Amino acid sequence: MLNQMPVGTEVMITSPHYLATSAGARILAQGGNAYDASIAVSITLGVVYPHMTGPGGDAFFLMYDAKSSELSGYNGTGRSPASLTRELFEQMNLTSIPRRGVLSAVTVPGVVDAWWEISQKYGCLPWEKLFDSAIQYAEKGCPISRNVHTWMLRDEAYIRADQGLSSVYIRDGKLLSEGDLLIQLDLANSLRILQSGGREAFYKGVLADAITNAVIQDGGFLQKEDFENHTGEWVTPLKVDYREYEVYQMPPNSQGFSVLMMLNMLENTNVASIDRLSASYYHLMTEVIKKSFRDRDRYLTDPEFREIPIDDLLSKPYAKQLWKEIEDSPEKAQPFLSQAMGQDTAYAAVVDGEGNAVSFIQSLYYDFGSAYVPEKTGIILQNRGSFFSLDPDSPNVLEPRKRTFHTLMPGMVLKDGKPYLLLGTQGGEGQPQTQLSILTAVLDYGCTVQEAISLPRWVYGRTWDVEGDELKLEQRFGAEVIEELQAMGHEVIALSEWEDLMGQAQGILIGQSGLLSGAADPRGDGAAIGW
Repeated sequence: MLNQMPVGTEVMITSPHYLATSAGARILAQGGNAYDASIAVSITLGVVYPHMTGPGGDAFFLMYDAKSSELSGYNGTGRSPASLTRELFEQMNLTSIPRRGVLSAVTVPGVVDAWWEISQKYGCLPWEKLFDSAIQYAEKGCPISRNVHTWMLRDEAYIRADQGLSSVYIRDGKLLSEGDLLIQLDLANSLRILQSGGREAFYKGVLADAITNAVIQDGGFLQKEDFENHTGEWVTPLKVDYREYEVYQMPPNSQGFSVLMMLNMLENTNVASIDRLSASYYHLMTEVIKKSFRDRDRYLTDPEFREIPIDDLLSKPYAKQLWKEIEDSPEKAQPFLSQAMGQDTAYAAVVDGEGNAVSFIQSLYYDFGSAYVPEKTGIILQNRGSFFSLDPDSPNVLEPRKRTFHTLMPGMVLKDGKPYLLLGTQGGEGQPQTQLSILTAVLDYGCTVQEAISLPRWVYGRTWDVEGDELKLEQRFGAEVIEELQAMGHEVIALSEWEDLMGQAQGILIGQSGLLSGAADPRGDGAAIGW
């Protein structure tokens, strides 16, 4: 199950699909930089991994610029319609926003804006060039990979229920099989419009018209004005020091600060002294996760609507206070009921020969997003806004022109002021947990990036809508580990040795000598390419 870990001296690209990784490699070989390659990878993922991402979704980009030695972030997430309030759903006798269908598509997609802004600021190749691979795969077809087909089977009912999806994934009345060519002509046409028309085509031009006209006709809420008024945001990444490293994450509305809180707590102990495959390790990780998620769920939302005390949450004294709560019950699982949330995401990373580094992540939220495609666009709209609450007391309550609590969180670690580790993963609630696994594996246990990604993983909480407060573990150790965790009070669920539900992580490690190691998750269809 272990992917080979390529090592290079000049460039490295990794993504959850080998064709997207190849698209990025082509851009670098043609003289593009890491920013160009990351956009090409991102666009191509929307074609070859359409159940996870596409032009109808959101994205975050975390970037290190070698010339300025500066780290920056771009928040490519969309807002709710200006006319939409929670009362409108209550008038429909709904207690929550539907998770599928046109009513779940209640935020403007932000990824296209992110592509454009990053390309214009940092790219060196023409915008049009970045679409070549994606359009080729959409028009001529790409083989349906194992992971895509797995989710097609799970979501067949949604696929059959939507004309835009069924026209692509159903042939002669049957669902396409793994290895069949996936041809997406409407999506190819939309990508050509983007290729020639740029950002304006999506937010003010023909694609904005096509999407919003269809949404309104089908009973949804997104208006042309919502697209016209959309803007992403350049942001300053958050940072904590962890041992001799600087760990960076995106600020809210991303949940990235949650893993920074976990690391602050773990600084109070010698993690490396604990057996990585022991019950003690999984117990400790789960307890710091609970403390972090308690504050995440208490505060996280669009920071333009509610003050979030980030400085306090990321302070070392506060971490010591939380650590003391764990020390007071060292062998006892504390109760905490997390929120249920979606998981389908695509993370990728690129480092180029100049030393530029891009860590980025994008998503439709659920598998196949809203499972709604506006007529003749081929674009699956995200259902990210379905995570808004209709509870007026919730920090994440639905309000006009608001960004929702976002699971997406690309990560980057610097050492001596230079990029050392780029990391991220699919997985909703699992994203900060898998990042914690990889971070401790590399920074505390000295693992390679491939070893870190391949270690047995866990997910605590209600991800994938499982009721209860469960700790899910990949079963690659003895039964005594589970028995010890159960004795501590954990509700343990043993999964397969290599479990799809653990998501797909990717990473790039930059060694002291400048060697670049790339890794793709053996649980997915990805590849790392470097030279």
